[in-house]
Amino acid sequence: MAAYLVVDTKLTNPELYESYKLKAKPLIERFGGEYLARGGKLSVKEDTLWSPTRMVLVKFASVEVAEAFYQCDEYQEILKTSKLSADRTVVIVEGM
Repeated sequence: MAAYLVVDTKLTNPELYESYKLKAKPLIERFGGEYLARGGKLSVKEDTLWSPTRMVLVKFASVEVAEAFYQCDEYQEILKTSKLSADRTVVIVEGM
């Protein structure tokens, strides 16, 4: 069953974040991830629980693959750059 990595990002250092994106994309693809949305225009309809900023949506083959990507040593190293350049909320959700 597919899984989705859902990321809401508020950039604090856009220039530094670009280096994160350049490194993360090929790793996501190596794990079979497919970008479905990457920071495009938002049309928020309801925001009682949370107000999204910059959304990224990546589809993986399963929750296990998404977790393996997120937890791998290479991504954890790349993630340090993201944490220096953005505030984020990250969720892995099982899909259909």
